[in-house]
Order: sequence, then structure tokens, then C-alpha cells
Amino acid sequence: MNPSEARMDPQQNPKIIAVSVQSAAEAVSRALAAADEPACTHVYLRKFEAQARAAAQASDLARAAGSPRLPLAGLPVSIKDLFDVAGHPCTGGSRSMADATPAGADCTAVARLRAAGAALIGHTNLSEFAFSGVGTNPHHGTPANPASPKGQPLIPGGSTSGGAVSVAAGGVFAALGSDTGGSIRIPAALQGLVGFKNTQRLTPLDGTIPLSTTLDTACAITRNVADAILVHGILSARVPRMSPRPLAALRFAVPRTLMLDQLDPSVAAAFDRVLRTLHDAGAAVQEIELACLGHMGQLHSQGGFAAAESWAWHRARLATRAQDYDPRVALRIRRGESMSAADYIDLHLARRRWIGDVTREIESFDALLSPTVPMQAPAIAPLLASDDAFFEVNLRLLRNPAVVNMLDGCALSLPCHNPGDLPIGLMVWGPAMADDGVLAASLAIEAALAGAH
Repeated sequence: MNPSEARMDPQQNPKIIAVSVQSAAEAVSRALAAADEPACTHVYLRKFEAQARAAAQASDLARAAGSPRLPLAGLPVSIKDLFDVAGHPCTGGSRSMADATPAGADCTAVARLRAAGAALIGHTNLSEFAFSGVGTNPHHGTPANPASPKGQPLIPGGSTSGGAVSVAAGGVFAALGSDTGGSIRIPAALQGLVGFKNTQRLTPLDGTIPLSTTLDTACAITRNVADAILVHGILSARVPRMSPRPLAALRFAVPRTLMLDQLDPSVAAAFDRVLRTLHDAGAAVQEIELACLGHMGQLHSQGGFAAAESWAWHRARLATRAQDYDPRVALRIRRGESMSAADYIDLHLARRRWIGDVTREIESFDALLSPTVPMQAPAIAPLLASDDAFFEVNLRLLRNPAVVNMLDGCALSLPCHNPGDLPIGLMVWGPAMADDGVLAASLAIEAALAGAH
């Protein structure tokens, strides 16, 4: 795809960057201006204005000189505050890292975006240290979901909260984020965006603040599937091998266990519409039990990899700066303190067996389909006021997407709501290294859903 023809419709949102009719400098100026508008309140923790303008100028000069066009030539991109950007501190959205020194170099994921011509706009807000699917942050404020009704701010979803809003509010082409248990797909689902979580090993994690070294994945949020494919190719330094097939040639599984539990009526209705649309287009859609998904609770019974591995990273800092942590985050990190080395090794072994069990049951399908999350975005205020409400919503949001991380798989969240309704996400997913098949299937599904409206 030629990024100068990125499918962003200025008629849908006048703030969205129509790169094909602008210089890169103009696109970056609009992105920086959008970062200061009310829709982006609490979105950016720091902006990289000088670097962004320099990248735009370089892009415009190269274009004027007739140089080969880079894949992201001058396109504005936001960066989650977990990734090192040369010349700027990286703080994980936490007050406990307020004294962090500027990074001496870009992490690999950022370096690849920059080398592809991206203009980096700034570090975006997140759930502190990426430890929540809700997206609230007591230190820097919580960005409101752009889909919120007037006067009722809804959660953005997390942990890539600010990154998703930077895309949904029309300021940037893509947002670099991370996904440990759904942190790309949850905010994408709640904001009507596309979030692709690739197989973890395909994108480097050096130069990032970890949550779980076993599960963390560097990936991105975009507005459509074609753009997700473009950005994934850059982050993974590979050319996705797309083999487009009509829906009539695809076979999808719909797991009943866990993934369809306690769906909000609006989500259940939207998911049923998707399945009918795909069936009518000739796709084979088969419900399967996939009972081994019922073992997820047991795998996470002691806090899972996130608790154990975050405790290893945070224990020294918590010993001296616990008062600077979000208490809800510190509580979950401390669950790892009681996990023994034997427990941790047993968890890895149990995961390996579980992955084998799941993979054997799904290997005959092109992809699996599930609601990304079982609910639409709730209001922010009740979740700030009540720990019980917060943890209940957080658990529900993480339930479906976390399956894919435990599977070491890949997944894409795709908007599937009716126009004018609050966003709802469809998750298209598969096992490790099924990325290209999931992306190709998502392209076909996206087209079918667009034709159904």
C-alpha cells in the first residue's frame, strides 16, 4: 500500500490527516495542533515537536528531490510511554519514574518506524506500567474515549489508552503500543479502531519497560486493516505474505467456552450480525467447544506471568517508592512476591502443554472469531470511585484477548458495530505465526462488514 493514499476520509472527521493532499510538514503541524485540542486531553505525556518537524521537513525535501518514497514518509505516529525515544525520558506513565533520564537511543521498534519515515509526535499516556485493561491513570489523568456521549466520559480502554485516542481523535496515522493481555485490542475495540497483536517473537522488545517478558508484544493501532498490515511489516522487518482469498474459501471457528460468556446484549447482537454476514458471504462458520479455554483461570490463579515478571522488575523500586505507584497497580505487582521459582517453572510447563492442546483443536481452521471484549465502554467516574467496580471491569475486558497472549498467538480487533452506536470489536485470531492468515482474513471480513452497512 502506498501510504500517501492512506484511506483516511476527511469527510468523516475533518481533523484526520489527508496525506495525499498535504506536505508532511502540514500533516505534522495538524497532528501537533490536534494534540492540544480538548479531545486529546491527558493523551500526551510529552511531545517530540522538534523531532517531528525535522522528520517532516526531511520527508518533504526528499520528495521534492525525487528520492524513493519511504513507507511512512512524513506520517505522524504516536509512541506509548514504554518505548525509548532518543533524547526523551521514558516513564511508563508513572510518577515513580519522574526522574528518568533521557534515552540515549531509540528502541528497535521506534528506530524501525523512524527509518520508515514516520514523524514521531510524542509519548502517549497509558495505564501505569501497562498494568490494566481499563486505561485509567491517577498520575496524569485519564483520556476520555472519543466515542463518549456528551457529558459522560467513557473509559478509553487500556493499557494503550492515550495511543488509541491519538488515532481515534484524528491526530495520527498510527499508535505504537504494547499488548500483554489485550492492551492494543481492548482500546481499539472500545474506540472503533483496528488493533493488531502479532506473534510476540516478530517484533523486538529491547529498549522497552516490561510488564511481562513472556507475554509483552510490540504492535500498533491503526484505522483500518491495510494500514495495520503496513505498520506490522515495518515493526517486524518483514513483508507479510498476503494470499487474499474470498470469504467463501475460508473456514472460521467460533469457540463457545469462555469467549461467549456474559456478553452484553449489544455485543452479542453485533457478533451475531457478523456471523450472519460471513455465512451469507459463503464462509464456513463452525461453533466449537474448545473446552481447554476453561483452564485459563487455573493458569492465572497465582497472578500469572505478569505478576511474577513485573515483581522481578519492580521489587527494588517498590521498596523505596511505593507511595509513587497507583495502589491498584502495586497490588497486582505484589502478587508476584509469593510465587516461588518452582511455581514459575510449573507455569511455563503448563502453558506449553496448554498451547499444544489448543493448537491441535484449531489447526484445521483459517482463523477463530470471538468478541474482542464482552462489553462496550463504561463510564470513567464509577471506576475511579470503586476498587470493586474497577477490578470487575478490568477482569471482563482482559478475559477474551488474554487467551491469545497465553497461546503465544496473534489477533486483530476489527470494528463491527452499527454506525452511530458505541464501538464494539470483533477479534480474528489464531496460533503463533498465523499472522499473515489472520491479516488476510481480516481484510476480507472488513470488506464484507463495510458492504453490509
